[in-house]
Formats: sequence, C-alpha cells, structure tokens
Amino acid sequence: MKFVITGKNIEVTKALREIIEEKIGKLERYFSSDTEAIVTLSVQKEHQKIEVTIPVKGSIIRAEQESSDMYAAIDLVEEIIERQLKKYKNKIIESKQDVDSFSKSFYEAENIDDDTIEITRVKKFAVKPMDPEEACIQMELLGHSFYVFRNMKTDEVNVVYKRKGKFNSYGLIEPDNF
Repeated sequence: MKFVITGKNIEVTKALREIIEEKIGKLERYFSSDTEAIVTLSVQKEHQKIEVTIPVKGSIIRAEQESSDMYAAIDLVEEIIERQLKKYKNKIIESKQDVDSFSKSFYEAENIDDDTIEITRVKKFAVKPMDPEEACIQMELLGHSFYVFRNMKTDEVNVVYKRKGKFNSYGLIEPDNF
C-alpha cells in the first residue's frame, strides 16, 4: 500500500507519518500493493482532522474523523475504514464482482456481518411542491441537516443540505447532479 500524506496548517512530522503508516497500514493486508491511500491532516483552531481516501475499482472508501487529539482521530478513522471494508466485502461477494484493488486475504478473511441494516421505522409524507429557498426554510424549522422536496419548477425530487463548516450555506442536489 502506498501512502500520500499531506497536511493543512500542520507539519507532517516523522512521528505522525509513522503512526499513520502503522495504523492505516494494518489494512494493507486487504489491498493489493499498488493501492494508494490519500491521507490529509488538518488543524483549525482546536480541531484536529484526518481524512483518508482509498480509491478502489468502481468505488471510493473514505472516512474522516475530527478530535482534539490527532492520534485519537487516527485510531478512530482506522476503525471506520475497517467497518466500511467489511460492508464492501459483503457487497462484492453478494454481487460476485472481482475487484483487482483487493488482496486474496481480503476475500478469505472471516465474514463478519455486524452491520446489518434494520429498518425500524418508515414515514410517509405528502410532498408539496416548493422552491429550494422554501425547502431551506422548512429544513431550518425542522432542525434537520437536509430536506427532500419536490421542485415546483422542474417537478423533480431534489435535496437541500447544510454545508459543513459554513454558516447559512446550503447545497442543492438535483437528479442531474447524482
């Protein structure tokens, strides 16, 4: 596994590089030797953040974690990626796909199905057509981070969502943007 480690507002020290390669390197047994892990460390005020992106054929395995301690964030992001790999493995096996980015040990590892999806509640709503601005207001009133609505101009289902880290900044997802 190859590592591309960069830092924003933080110097990537030898100790940080070694701990990242040790922790994320534990996952190396699941990937082929030419798989690349892109790791970005950043610091803003008292928040230490790590983002890990591992492109694999047809998909991307990505996790980010924020903490007051970078070493704790590294531990947490490694656990998240390992959970994602278990889910992804089950998906690959069920659909009988062959993905070159993974090693034999990835497929041979014990199948742990601890993240089964269980739907506990279903809600149905009458959807009133509205414009994106009205959808943003509804989202704020409900206190949610996203809101699904029918666009009155296009008659398509759209989603508005709050942008991370930006006060009163919203995104809009339309069917063409998927």
